[in-house]
Amino acid sequence: MRFLKLSRAFVLTGAAASALGGCVGGGGGQQLSPAPFVGQREQAGEEYVIGPSDQLSIFVWRNPELSADVSVRPDGRITTPLVSDMPAVGKTPAMLADDMKIALSTYIKDPIVSVIVKSAQSTFSQQIRVVGATEKPASIPYRANMTLLDAMIAVGGLNQYAAGNRARLIRYDRATGKQTDYNIKIGRLLKNGDPSANVRLEPGDVIIIPESMF
Repeated sequence: MRFLKLSRAFVLTGAAASALGGCVGGGGGQQLSPAPFVGQREQAGEEYVIGPSDQLSIFVWRNPELSADVSVRPDGRITTPLVSDMPAVGKTPAMLADDMKIALSTYIKDPIVSVIVKSAQSTFSQQIRVVGATEKPASIPYRANMTLLDAMIAVGGLNQYAAGNRARLIRYDRATGKQTDYNIKIGRLLKNGDPSANVRLEPGDVIIIPESMF
């Protein structure tokens, strides 16, 4: 009888330990599909969204006096000849070009406008932010086809206290307004070279790396 009681106690203890292990491991997060270390072909990423301090080149065809190189002000607007205080932040270059075309139509007939981003400072929605137990937490400008491996190289990898296999990736879906939490295994990626742990990143992703409890 005593043996049965001890056996039952061990079973309960084991179950509790398993449950605790699941909590510590950051259970509940979803999984992302693996991404190759080197893609078979490069693909265009999402359209760039203009942010404060970006350097833009506004070109008006056959009207060089209306063309200008401008910096997006902290209030998110730009000023060019004949167009003052045009909102720029949050627009793609194509969207801004269309708005400039409408504004210039008051002065010239059928203007053809091009907007080129000469120097991108990146808004938060265009950055990858890596925080927690890494060598140098940072916000990294997103580029097309960027993966978890690229981001970790940029921040110098994990520090000695990191629990890389309990890391999380937070992704915000602008279309639905929902935030999704994914489990990522940075330790397996960096220490074991596990290709299945490498995942593709998207603009605005936040990577959170906790410290080990031991």
